[in-house]
Amino acid sequence: MRVVKEVTRGDIRVSIFSWNSKYIFKYELGPMEQTFKVSETDILEEAELDGFLEGEFLEEVNQRFKEMGASLLRKIG
Repeated sequence: MRVVKEVTRGDIRVSIFSWNSKYIFKYELGPMEQTFKVSETDILEEAELDGFLEGEFLEEVNQRFKEMGASLLRKIG
């Protein structure tokens, strides 16, 4: 597995890996994690990976973390 990029966006840590002809996007916030796998053939240039680090996609990831956190708090709270 090759690490392509690691960045932090606000409180979210993002790691991008290349493995088995796929890009793996791993988003981490506290005890929660979201992972997405995208075929390398769907991304023509590594510069396109930045689209997963900003804008609407990242906003949706952040919203999902809020929902996950609320679910976790209801369960353990």
